[in-house]
Amino acid sequence: MNLQQNLVERVRAYDPSAEPLVRRAYAFSLKYHGSQIRDSGDPYLLHPIEVAGILANMHLDGATIATALLHDTVEDTLATLDEVERSFGPEIARLVDGVTKLSQLEMPSTTKSRQAENLRKLFLAMSHDIRVLLVKLADRLHNMQTLAGIQAPERRRRVAQETMDIYAPLAERIGMADIKDQLEDLAFAELNHDARESVLTRLRYLRLRSGDLVGRITSQLRHTLSQAGIEAEVLGREKRPWSIWQKMERNSISFEQLSDIVAFRIVVETTTQCYAALGVVHSAFQMVPGRFKDYVSTPKRNGYRSIHTTVIGPEKHRIEVQIRTREMHREAELGVCAHWQYKQSAEQSDAAHYRWVRELLEILDAAANPEEFLENTKLEMYRDQVFCFSPAGELIALPRGATPVDFAYAVHTEIGDSCVGAKINSRIVPLRTQLRNGDQVEIIRSNAQTPSPAWESFIVTGKARSAIRRYKAKQERTEYAALGKRMAQRVLEEGGQTATDQAFDAAAKTLRQKTTEDLFVAVGDGSLAASAVLEAVAPEAALASKEGPKPVPVRRKDDAKGGDHAIPIRGLIPGVAVHLATCCHPLPGDRIVGILSAGKGVTVHTIDCETLEGFAESPERWLDVQWDAAAAAPEVHTARLHTVLANTPGSLGTLATVIARNNGNISNLKITDRNPDFFEMRVDVEVRDLKHLTNIVAALRVDPAIASVERVRG
Repeated sequence: MNLQQNLVERVRAYDPSAEPLVRRAYAFSLKYHGSQIRDSGDPYLLHPIEVAGILANMHLDGATIATALLHDTVEDTLATLDEVERSFGPEIARLVDGVTKLSQLEMPSTTKSRQAENLRKLFLAMSHDIRVLLVKLADRLHNMQTLAGIQAPERRRRVAQETMDIYAPLAERIGMADIKDQLEDLAFAELNHDARESVLTRLRYLRLRSGDLVGRITSQLRHTLSQAGIEAEVLGREKRPWSIWQKMERNSISFEQLSDIVAFRIVVETTTQCYAALGVVHSAFQMVPGRFKDYVSTPKRNGYRSIHTTVIGPEKHRIEVQIRTREMHREAELGVCAHWQYKQSAEQSDAAHYRWVRELLEILDAAANPEEFLENTKLEMYRDQVFCFSPAGELIALPRGATPVDFAYAVHTEIGDSCVGAKINSRIVPLRTQLRNGDQVEIIRSNAQTPSPAWESFIVTGKARSAIRRYKAKQERTEYAALGKRMAQRVLEEGGQTATDQAFDAAAKTLRQKTTEDLFVAVGDGSLAASAVLEAVAPEAALASKEGPKPVPVRRKDDAKGGDHAIPIRGLIPGVAVHLATCCHPLPGDRIVGILSAGKGVTVHTIDCETLEGFAESPERWLDVQWDAAAAAPEVHTARLHTVLANTPGSLGTLATVIARNNGNISNLKITDRNPDFFEMRVDVEVRDLKHLTNIVAALRVDPAIASVERVRG
């Protein structure tokens, strides 16, 4: 029987009505693939037939089988999507388009960008219909099964790495354990062939030494359950090479130190029997503490249900036991396909009810570029899980190592954006606290809060990271635009021009900026000199301002506020468009100057900062700035002090007490020198402005325990 007839027979066995569609799809594929040959030397047509066969084994509907037969016609032949739609209708055309990679003509130049853009398209398509992903996984599985046919080693390795990073986790996410295991093992064989062969060799040696160990333990478990009146199917197996290798690497142990390389499944009829079987197993064999997981009462986010336990089983072997019903077993092997009914509509099969699909789509929307999307997608998919609860009892599954900030974004992006604190099990904790299984997490919110860039140092989910980066990018653009507008206004006014909207529109056009806002952003981030705006608006005025050397702007001692054209900086967020220098820690009230750096914005220094000597030869980078006296709410700034304390008990406590009494807060402290009489330290103090710091310094100087206090100036 030929491959086509074999496929038709398999589909007809569970869905006779799909036979005509499958035959038409085969004929279409045959027509366009024709005499094409794969890298392996096999006829190309074998590939779509094998992909369709993998899906037929899962009893997928006729449209999915047809899509499998057609999935490469648009990408690799002269067939068009319009032809597919005319021949098979919009539903199958949509599925084929979802599986088809982007055209090479519209692809970004780098391999990573191409990979990310194709992944973006796949996620968009599967958010409308999960069958797109099923076809893609079957396609990838057959490609991995025939990977040896690819001659170029680097290309084989790239395909295998992509399989391990993206497609195996995707299969796991929709509960298709068998597909996931096959993909991982095939990728492992390519990426680390020697390691896999080493594991297989040791497994063969173990079988020779122990005989039919799996069979003996299976019989013992079946007998133990039968004596307790529980009829069950007991299945035993060796763990796959990739699973064994992962455990060896994760725990830094050798193969000989592994104690649970065999696993057993107990399959019963009802959920009640699952717990009864668990009781029998734990009564007969010693349980290994910390190795019990109940995914029946708390399913994984892909719907997986089973009870896992590890015991010291027959013959004193440590074995892993999974207990589940037949329905759970079917779901564990086939995942989303176990629920598939081929007559359901596309709306009913919509994948939007999967939380993880929605989260990936949010990452897609938030990503600034393809590489960031790819990074966050891998981050989101490939982690062990921890299960936590909201105060209302909603179960939230997160990657291991997740924090309350990750939890907040998992619930909703707005909750994450407004998060100011968290309670874990009714106790207030820092936002960087790692969550544990069973934690109840309550997020404390404030409408005045915005995402903090500092959160990126401890969050682990792609959704949280992309949301924070999106806010940061938006805020940077806003800040750069505000700063750039002020700089452009100043340079026009100094050149005797009027800063009007028309003038800026003309400058944007001349300087090839898409919008006026783009012009301001370019000026604000330093990638476009402010003087270029004057040159675009009034070339004669710009030429006149260039005559003669431009002096470095140095303030007069009594000029704390800056000149008429100084740019006010308070109100701009430090660290975005304006950076307060960490060498001199400028405070409101200090005489200041800005140094413009391309792509970074303005760094503000005190006028007497030693660092400024390095910019004496670059007067064009100096910017006249001032503190904005009209700003409403006082901001907290950091000042650095050098202190010398008497080496006596209580001196350090005195230092801290004096600072606290004057409403200051120590943010950092470091002892730099110590001798029998004195010790020196560097103290970072949070204050409102220069006057506040002056009061603290004065209070410290009058205390006899403190020998000297000086502000660090660079």
